[in-house]
Amino acid sequence: MAMTLRLDDQESEALRRRAELEGRSMQEVARQAVRDYIERNSKRELLDRVLDQELPRYAEALERLGQ
Repeated sequence: MAMTLRLDDQESEALRRRAELEGRSMQEVARQAVRDYIERNSKRELLDRVLDQELPRYAEALERLGQ
């Protein structure tokens, strides 16, 4: 799927510099940033879900440890 990404001048210049520094296209750098963001947030959501399920089981023990 094609899409248009609108960046302000500062963002566009930073992306251009990063891409030039890495010897990659601006598109490659932007796509990698999107993949990294999705991976990072997917892991965080999974961790949050596990903690929401498991913390209540250990709430009493955690409370005692905190005293």
